[in-house]
Amino acid sequence: MLFRIAAVLCFLAVALGAFGAHALKPILEANGTVDTWDKAVLYHLAHSVALLALALHSTQNRGACYLLIAGVAIFSGSLYLLAFTNARWLGGITPIGGVCFLAGWAWLLIAPPR
Repeated sequence: MLFRIAAVLCFLAVALGAFGAHALKPILEANGTVDTWDKAVLYHLAHSVALLALALHSTQNRGACYLLIAGVAIFSGSLYLLAFTNARWLGGITPIGGVCFLAGWAWLLIAPPR
């Protein structure tokens, strides 16, 4: 199941990257948020690929996986919404996703190797 979640997240990262570069480009440029969208896509894709690797490697670090999924949803999700709507208050939510990313990586750092 984790493999499929990671694959869906990778698919969405590529699709949202293309969508932002083409269909949403005028809106993002008008909002001055092209860099915000690009940052959301970068972190989305990087952590989705990490999830894919974890899914292929093992299943013992489920907590780390859930934290990375939450990070993608909260960090990248809030940045996508901010970039599209220009609702700057969403920037206050983004760090929660960053903490999820950090916690997921920390989990992997301290988890005993298998």
